[in-house]
Amino acid sequence: MAQAQTHSGQQHPVKLYLLVWGLLFVLSTFSYLVDYFGIQGYPRWFLIILFMMLKAGLIVAVFMHMAWERLALVYAILVPPVLVLVFVAMMVSESHYTIFTRLTFSSAGL
Repeated sequence: MAQAQTHSGQQHPVKLYLLVWGLLFVLSTFSYLVDYFGIQGYPRWFLIILFMMLKAGLIVAVFMHMAWERLALVYAILVPPVLVLVFVAMMVSESHYTIFTRLTFSSAGL
């Protein structure tokens, strides 16, 4: 008969997973309440993105076990998306400058 393989990894308490699940539920409720209360403009998008990032962080840290990984692996996974966001912010800034100069110099010929 084949013996069952035992998992030598660390077992996390179920209480931790239930706590994270509860936090995800609360954050999702807050995200829904942003729409329910009719918050508009920049505060709306800030709150929605904040709740989204908090939920993603909880999922990655606990359910994907990143909180217990080596720091080098965490950096290898988290640094590239952060750099992409930095480059996107730089491109947005550049696009504002480009549209400003186009509108400024193209209106002179009208």
